[in-house]
Amino acid sequence: MANQIELKRKRIGVLEYRTGFYTYLRTIMNKLPEAEYVPVRDLFSLRRRLALKVNRMIGKPLIPTFDLNNQFEDFDINKVDLLHLMNGVSYGKTPWVVSFETIVPRLTELVTRHQGANRGEALLTPSVRRALEALGGNACRQLIAWSENSAKIQKDLLREFPAEFSQPILNKLMVLHPPQEVLSKVKPMRAPTAEEPLRFVLVGAAFFRKGGRELFEAFRKLHEEEGLPVRLVVISSLRLEPYAAHESEFDVDWAKDVIDSKPKWLEYYASLPNEQVLSLMKQADVGLLPSWADTYGLSVIEAQACGCPVITTDIRAFPEMNNNRVGWMIKVPKNELGEALYTNETDRQLLSETIRKGLEEIVREIVGNPQLIVDKGTLALEKIKDQHDPRRYADALRSVYGW
Repeated sequence: MANQIELKRKRIGVLEYRTGFYTYLRTIMNKLPEAEYVPVRDLFSLRRRLALKVNRMIGKPLIPTFDLNNQFEDFDINKVDLLHLMNGVSYGKTPWVVSFETIVPRLTELVTRHQGANRGEALLTPSVRRALEALGGNACRQLIAWSENSAKIQKDLLREFPAEFSQPILNKLMVLHPPQEVLSKVKPMRAPTAEEPLRFVLVGAAFFRKGGRELFEAFRKLHEEEGLPVRLVVISSLRLEPYAAHESEFDVDWAKDVIDSKPKWLEYYASLPNEQVLSLMKQADVGLLPSWADTYGLSVIEAQACGCPVITTDIRAFPEMNNNRVGWMIKVPKNELGEALYTNETDRQLLSETIRKGLEEIVREIVGNPQLIVDKGTLALEKIKDQHDPRRYADALRSVYGW
């Protein structure tokens, strides 16, 4: 009987409507074979469903849902051993941990504080106070920052609050990069030709925030005006997300016009199953994520795991994953927290121009010396093995969970 109790699988509660979210699949779901992952519901997810239903019925977002996404209250009715949240805060007594990409609590009054040249004031509103008390309380076991940059932004936020709130939270803060298995070997060097151009791949629904406009402009110039043997492979739904690049429907129509013209330098997919995305990455020579804004950029380590060096900007966590030894980095104007400057039109124009020019220079360098792809790709693959090992990640989770 005692052995049966010892062998009983631990139950980890995961918010039901998010169990299929890519961030959950990559960092939480099924990372420990000895655990049972239990979909759970709560008051905030119920309120969110009702709000979305009302908003759909009236045809506009009358009821805000952002804060409903990142809070959890189940009155301890879900019979689990532990809750693992993403960017959320639990108000119950069930033990819980939270992984986060930028800050927690992720509430409306705090979420944009790290943007711009001058940080906004962090007010201790009733909702913020409640969330901080929960983060510092006994039920919260750990805050898992995805990167050193996330931890830096979190510490910067907590400095705004009295030590009675901040210190208990700081004591629980740790950094754990997402895991990544090796997916492919480095491909042998080849000289690009018009028939077999070098393949550069961008993956990301938020096309404009990921640097899509600048990629279209750069590759059109490099191929059509300079005749370089390059092909841009894009997998993106062109999702309208006007928070960094401030794109509009006009910009989306522009991108669709480029795609519909079927230029020889472009291969476009609106969406693909993840297996096919990874297959395209394995066929690619260079990965791309020249983002305006990104919390982490999982496609960077996925490309590196395929033996593809990556071109990124130097924002946020990118320097922790990428550098000019294992890939290429475009230096852009940013604040001391690593966030690119994009909050006004002048800053956005400068950022866009910097990214486009950086892309043009780097792609020319690669075409002129394709051996760089092999050299940097080999080092990138070694970095994946060293810094993103799934077994070490699982061991770290066991320690966090107290198993």
